[in-house]
Amino acid sequence: MKAKGLKKDKVNIVTLGCSKNLVDSEVMLTQLKGNGINTTHEAVNDDANIVVINTCGFIDNAKQESVDTILRYVDAKEEGLVDKVYVTGCLSHRYKEDLEKEIPQVDAFFGTMELPALLKKFKADYKHELVGERITTTSNHYAYLKIAEGCDRPCSFCAIPLMRGGHRSRPMEELVLEAKNLARNGTKELLLIAQDSTYYGLDLYKKRNLADLLRNLSDVEGIDWIRLHYAFPTGFPMDVLDVMAERDNICNYLDIPLQHGSTNMLKLMRRGTTREKTEALLDQMRQRVPDIGIRTTLIAGHPGETEKDFEDMVDFVEKSRFDRLGIFTYSHEENTHSFSYNDDVPEEIKHERANHVMQIQEDISREINEQKIGKTFKVLIDKKESGNFVGRTEHDSPEVDNEVLIDAKKHYLRIGDFANIKITDATEFDLYGEPVG
Repeated sequence: MKAKGLKKDKVNIVTLGCSKNLVDSEVMLTQLKGNGINTTHEAVNDDANIVVINTCGFIDNAKQESVDTILRYVDAKEEGLVDKVYVTGCLSHRYKEDLEKEIPQVDAFFGTMELPALLKKFKADYKHELVGERITTTSNHYAYLKIAEGCDRPCSFCAIPLMRGGHRSRPMEELVLEAKNLARNGTKELLLIAQDSTYYGLDLYKKRNLADLLRNLSDVEGIDWIRLHYAFPTGFPMDVLDVMAERDNICNYLDIPLQHGSTNMLKLMRRGTTREKTEALLDQMRQRVPDIGIRTTLIAGHPGETEKDFEDMVDFVEKSRFDRLGIFTYSHEENTHSFSYNDDVPEEIKHERANHVMQIQEDISREINEQKIGKTFKVLIDKKESGNFVGRTEHDSPEVDNEVLIDAKKHYLRIGDFANIKITDATEFDLYGEPVG
């Protein structure tokens, strides 16, 4: 937060929520800087006089964090430390009228698709020539690539369509151009994201076209890894697995949120599948890409979840042996289909169930990791911290998955480079190794 007297505006973009929000902030950053405006992201010294908060409105905890952040900067405005506070993103889109009434000190609220309107507050124009250009805020060697926006799925619990609208694929040529620009700027790994990546192409090309997109991105010079996130299981395009198997620079990795292991709950959640179909899909994935690492997310405590349903989910987790797994407790979101149900699972039980699943997964993850001891993996070095170089294998995505730790006192590595690392030890969440060759 700034000291008074700065003559020229400086804008600080504060990003909350998921990687999709981060990409939106990076696009905003690119547009503002392209208009000659002094802009920073998550400023360490916090000396900007204008703040743009890109909010998350997905579940209760995220909404509270967004509100708390808005209030913190509103207080700073009232103290004269900042001049203007603008709010955009999912929470602002979903609750704009309520927020305007409750926090009138905010200078303006914008929805998720109102970047041109936000730019006008800075007397800036949306520059179409900057489409495909992006200033990244992650480490230079990896970047998120948002291939689509919105979602057409009818999941009972999800508020994303309320905040992001229906599914809209980005044109393939635009994505390839962006990938080339990122590669030119040093990006080696693309992390493909969307609300539903497997729906890609249906609106533009009248077919699921994710496999073709992967092939085209795979041909971009300088891109060593391409990683696929947020694949919806129902209607999964199996030709994606063929491309994954045939192209060396497409990681044998899939983030596929399955949400539950009980057919009864999958029906209540309106997921369009059954446990049996899900298990058959996982079997096919592992047969066609034997080295595939699978990450999933589940939900505990959705309305109607009985003890028997939870036991089915536990059994599903034990038998499926996912490489990575996360679990949320159900959040009762207004205007979703599930909101019409009685939120009948007590919060304490939701958390007990989630913790139980994670305890099981910790044992599975430890066993899978210990099987890697003595083997050598290609590792991308992300950072150096606490006396270690920290990297990832192709089976691990940033922030959410395993890290490989290499003793920086014994070995010198360069951040952003690949290294062949022999695994010497393992825990449930980390691998330890040393360079070979």
